[in-house]
Amino acid sequence: MLLHAANVERLVAADPDVRLVDVRTASEFETVRVPGSHNLPLDLLRRHRAQLRDVHDDPVVLICATGTRARQARGLLAEAGLGNVTVLDGGIGEWTANGHAVTRGRARWDLERQVRLTAGSVVLASVLASLRWPRWRWLAAFVGGGLAFAGLTNTCGLARVLRLLPYNRAGEPAPSRIGEVLGAGRSARS
Repeated sequence: MLLHAANVERLVAADPDVRLVDVRTASEFETVRVPGSHNLPLDLLRRHRAQLRDVHDDPVVLICATGTRARQARGLLAEAGLGNVTVLDGGIGEWTANGHAVTRGRARWDLERQVRLTAGSVVLASVLASLRWPRWRWLAAFVGGGLAFAGLTNTCGLARVLRLLPYNRAGEPAPSRIGEVLGAGRSARS
């Protein structure tokens, strides 16, 4: 289920046990986040699926940049048997566009911008290299094909690779935080 920003705000006001879980990278979370939210990056959830079973009984709202990663996380939580999980429709972008409060930290590049820089740089470099070595044009074609595939499937292999870089993992929560954030009762809220 998708919830608009205003509905999420009302849900949190009505039920203090609602968990706001941001599944973006640690660096994205550090830059801007919904007040009271906790960071459990999507890749951390993927790597520690076994810990997701039987860890919560409160409603959870998943947040990411646009809603795509949050929907993927909802699928992981559903596979683990967790219910009462919704997604912030439009993600943090929609939240801020509608004027809802955010907590800002140190500015860092978001993952989408990193993908654009990396893909654009590889295409530019391979086109320039192809002026001397014609076979390099195939690298540009490969990246272009990857971007087209990413657009069609709404997934991005390059983004998955970039999420693994230390820059994007700086401050990533420990796997034990999964149970703590999604755990039962108010004691897990920090």
